[in-house]
Amino acid sequence: MLIAIYAVFAVSATARASYQLIREFDQAPLAYSLSAISAVVYLLATYSLSKPEPKWQRVALFTIWFELVGVIAVGSLSLALPQYFAHPSVWSNFGAGYAFIPLLLPILGLLWLRKRNA
Repeated sequence: MLIAIYAVFAVSATARASYQLIREFDQAPLAYSLSAISAVVYLLATYSLSKPEPKWQRVALFTIWFELVGVIAVGSLSLALPQYFAHPSVWSNFGAGYAFIPLLLPILGLLWLRKRNA
């Protein structure tokens, strides 16, 4: 189920970021660049979580930690410096536009990896 949720976020973030980068980049370059980064993170997390090999589990661990730090950093910055986030990214306001799933997803991913590797 976790991998399926990551896959949905990978597809939706990639579609959103692609549109924003192509059609609206000049309106909010920071927010739209962050959306593109989140799309890459979700794609890599989805793929690496689906692979049982230790190499891919290390990639998943790094990717999910990066995701968690990114959500916290972007969420904090979007509240502290809202002028830079007039157009939201996936991680703005800790993923409020996505029912805070971007904040919860890496926590669940880390717990799942821990259980899987135990």
